[in-house]
Amino acid sequence: MLFLLPLPVPLRNMRFWPTNTPSFRASFDRYSMELHKVMIHLMKLIANNLGTIPEMLARVFEDGTQGIRMNCYSSCVKNSTLLAISPHSDSTGLTLLRQVNEVEGLQIKRNEKWVPIKSIPTAFIINIGDMVEMYMHIMSNGEYKSIEHRAVVNPERERLSIAALHYENKNAKIGPLPDLVKTDKALYKTIPVEDFLNLKLSGKLDGKHLLNQMKI
Repeated sequence: MLFLLPLPVPLRNMRFWPTNTPSFRASFDRYSMELHKVMIHLMKLIANNLGTIPEMLARVFEDGTQGIRMNCYSSCVKNSTLLAISPHSDSTGLTLLRQVNEVEGLQIKRNEKWVPIKSIPTAFIINIGDMVEMYMHIMSNGEYKSIEHRAVVNPERERLSIAALHYENKNAKIGPLPDLVKTDKALYKTIPVEDFLNLKLSGKLDGKHLLNQMKI
């Protein structure tokens, strides 16, 4: 696994960016910037779909943190049910995932059953993260929920994936947007983003345990 923080730009630590492929840094920089544009566009579409001001949700992620994680999961003939990643929901706003070599392994939890997600060439899988659920739960009446998911090892082929994780600015606070809590009671606490991420890092992957800790 190679995990890099390309945004915001001052956060970059270039000594971790590979140089053994001359084109990597320029390509990765462009990829990062384009993914950020897609994420902002999706945030505006979500807000527009809910009948609220598109810029209201987009602005809290505009100058946020982006982490890109490149994964290689080895095959395992002896155990086809071996977990590559334990069940969890992302602590992000949105995660944009590419299943690079079209090998299945990602599963989402639906109606208490694990459903495999078919790999579609050139397509992104968009995961709603805990941050968006906390922001939009009231406005969406629970429709925009973070998705619990896991990854299993393929028995025959290695699996490659690239996940782009998008967070709010680390100096901001996370919780229900004030404009959406005028007539309804807030369901989640409001805490600094840094504290929220520290909670994530201090715990283990365990379903939606982090989000449950944030409930009032």
